[in-house]
Amino acid sequence: MDKIAWQGSQGASWADNWRRTDRSFGVLTESLLTRLRGLNYRQVLDIGCGAGELSLAIVRNRSGVEVRGIDISPQLVEAAQTRAERFNNVAFVCADAATWKPDDDFVPDQIVSRHGVMFFDDPVGAFANLAAVAAPSAKLLFSCFRAPSLNPFMTEVARLLPSSPQSPDPRAPGPFAFADASYVEQILSASGWTEINFAPVDFPMIVGGGENPVADARDYFCAIGPAARALGELDEHERQTFFARLDALSERNCREGIVSLPAAAWVVTAKRG
Repeated sequence: MDKIAWQGSQGASWADNWRRTDRSFGVLTESLLTRLRGLNYRQVLDIGCGAGELSLAIVRNRSGVEVRGIDISPQLVEAAQTRAERFNNVAFVCADAATWKPDDDFVPDQIVSRHGVMFFDDPVGAFANLAAVAAPSAKLLFSCFRAPSLNPFMTEVARLLPSSPQSPDPRAPGPFAFADASYVEQILSASGWTEINFAPVDFPMIVGGGENPVADARDYFCAIGPAARALGELDEHERQTFFARLDALSERNCREGIVSLPAAAWVVTAKRG
């Protein structure tokens, strides 16, 4: 996990653009909420909560539930806290889920995460810690990206860059670290989780809208994702070439004023053993 980036410029950029990330992950968030509606729980731990979209959606629907969101980015936690000012049953903490321990009587019986678990340096240790702080028979529900080839919203944009280096280790902490379901199952089994299940979910990643959806998509990709990290290393000619290619990609994927590209996730469920 690149803690320095998440605690610095990358975290700040995501915090500044939380409305865009809420929009882009909206369909996936609803899929997670649909699965939660059939479950009974009182205390929820949201891992890698970001700017708080999933946590806030849970408390809006269940006033009797207590939710605690944790994230390593102080900027994202601050954004979540600001959004949560009118709620008294949700709190956000800047912490690393791999080592976090509650300092009160909070014992989650439901752990959730929307794409916040693929960045652990030691995933077995991290999920073992989560099992240790959870209530007996607690439930786990999280989403993570499937294979890069099924996620053009990221891979197609990366291909437009002059160079798009790939990690030599597909399981290194990052967006696609949990793409292999068998690998994730091994991690969860080794860390004390049982009844593990994987459900594939395909959804549109909305990246542009408003009066000029193509320009909005450009702003999105320049703030979030692989292009955002690479732009600072491009010279002016390379930047303009990239922008032209990016706008063309967005135009090809613009329908009824919305720019979206396909995305694919696993929704994973498990139970504390």
